[in-house]
Amino acid sequence: MLEVSHLTRTYGELRAVDDVSFVVPAGQMIGFVGGNGAGKTTTMRMIMGLLAPDAGAVRWQGRPISRHDRARFGYMPEERGLYAKQPILDQLIYLARLKGMTHADAHAEATVLLERFGLGERVKDKLEKLSLGNQQRVQITAAVMADPIGLILDEPFSGLDPKATDQMAGLLAERAARGVPVLFSSHQLDLIDRLCDGLVILSEGRVVAAGTKEELEARGAVRHRLVLAGDAGWVRDLRGLRVDDVDGGTALLEVLVPGAENELLAQALQRGRVLEFARLRPTLSEIYREVTAA
Repeated sequence: MLEVSHLTRTYGELRAVDDVSFVVPAGQMIGFVGGNGAGKTTTMRMIMGLLAPDAGAVRWQGRPISRHDRARFGYMPEERGLYAKQPILDQLIYLARLKGMTHADAHAEATVLLERFGLGERVKDKLEKLSLGNQQRVQITAAVMADPIGLILDEPFSGLDPKATDQMAGLLAERAARGVPVLFSSHQLDLIDRLCDGLVILSEGRVVAAGTKEELEARGAVRHRLVLAGDAGWVRDLRGLRVDDVDGGTALLEVLVPGAENELLAQALQRGRVLEFARLRPTLSEIYREVTAA
């Protein structure tokens, strides 16, 4: 388990990270969400020891994280760290050997991963000869090699096409299934919604929401969709509800008073056929907008 506890970092008068705490449990993928400048990259750099916090601590397995622990993490920085003029296989082997792999094992793993990402025929190409999307594939490969004990990935899906995105999602899910905690940032909220076990949402350097998707959904308004065979305009007259929209026989509404939805359904059944009555799951985008609204 990776634990971030009260991390704080300032640059002059700017507090870029302000008392940030969260946990990345073993075997879970946690999405790190926030706008530009929210503090995600700075937090990740402190986790990896690239920046010293002004306050707070990072713990691994319940104890202060060590340099040795961090050396065994897979890290993908915001600014990519590969060598543009070196063949991709050579530098993957080199980076894996820095983490303790033998040349033979590093060669074998890098070859398998590059084949998986459709780069098996380009192992001798220099990085600069690849498209930006393929360079991203190589960077991801570097992060997941050498059996990392944890993964810290800053925008790993940036620049990937849908096929590569699915490949990367599968690879991360495999690592999580082995018990590896995975923290990754992304602006693609639909992707995080699909992949992650939990979320940490930052705004202006502070954690404004954290938890499983179910826990975050429970914080939001309780909304329902009612679809009738006839007109649904009468729902506006009911108490305990806020009607967001009525379009013919379809009404979207928010439950303000618990139990008001029961009275709504009872009246709808008395008036005619009910084609649908469903509680609406808020999207991550809706949750994000709600908790970051200032």
